[in-house]
Amino acid sequence: MAPDARSPASSEQRAPRASEHLADDIAAAAQLACLLEASASKPGNVSPGRHFHDTRYEDFLASAAAIGPAFQRAGAATLGTTILDAIRATARWTSANTNLGIVLLLAPLAHAAHGACRTGIAIREELARVLGSTTVRDAAHVYEAIRIARPAGLGRVDAEDVAAAPSVTLRDAMALAAARDGIAREYATGFATTFGTGAPALARARRDGLSWDDAVVECYLALLAEAPDTHIARKLGSSVAVHVSERARAVLEAGGVRTAAGRDSIALLDRQLRDERNSRNPGTTADLTAAAIYVVLLEERPQSSHDGNQRAKGTDEHR
Repeated sequence: MAPDARSPASSEQRAPRASEHLADDIAAAAQLACLLEASASKPGNVSPGRHFHDTRYEDFLASAAAIGPAFQRAGAATLGTTILDAIRATARWTSANTNLGIVLLLAPLAHAAHGACRTGIAIREELARVLGSTTVRDAAHVYEAIRIARPAGLGRVDAEDVAAAPSVTLRDAMALAAARDGIAREYATGFATTFGTGAPALARARRDGLSWDDAVVECYLALLAEAPDTHIARKLGSSVAVHVSERARAVLEAGGVRTAAGRDSIALLDRQLRDERNSRNPGTTADLTAAAIYVVLLEERPQSSHDGNQRAKGTDEHR
């Protein structure tokens, strides 16, 4: 019987390339970050069994699934395309704005992870290059994504309003909004809050043996305690947002998820943040929490035997 000359070649063709593993891992980590963030019992937010009047936990699950293909293609797409494709896909599965802020934060990190794994530099270093090389076309795609998602309390601004065509790069457009929006502030500062507060808090909680649910809640409280939530500020004013931050600090001082008194304080804060219209929902802080989770997951990305690159460093500096 003649040997099958096709066998070696077909075997090679079936073997996944390193780039394929990388793209799959980066997309899977983005989806997992969304799932872990939505599933944690964060005060004032949607979680299993706790819904808003217009958004259910299942909407967040659908959104996490929906963004997978866009993030899988991130290594070969522009940043604006990744964001717009992810929001378009989300809109096919839910009418609620579940993930605009999350996608805006995770997409640059995904692009940075691709570059970091190719070059071996730190994700944060590569992220600076990604943000610094954004274009006006990226801004146009993001403006379209924002119009599709229709976030609450957006309002109108004099310069670079999303209802019109942009005239500046995405990074510059975000810098114009940084004073009033926590997501935009991350673009303007190189994700200073994500890398300076969120990821370190989450990594520390995980090292201390906390479950993912508790670790995510602790990360969320650390972020909320550090800065007033801009989503609350847009809807109810800065004084309300400042008060919520003060309450988060008090919860942490009581021990947070680590003590019985702290858990009682978390439950009280959750009740204080819930109303019929969810106006006190710290939505921006939840988005920043998802970004912190993504950074930690990217650092812990499983390494396959086909991946010849050394793990890109993302949170090593926080350990």
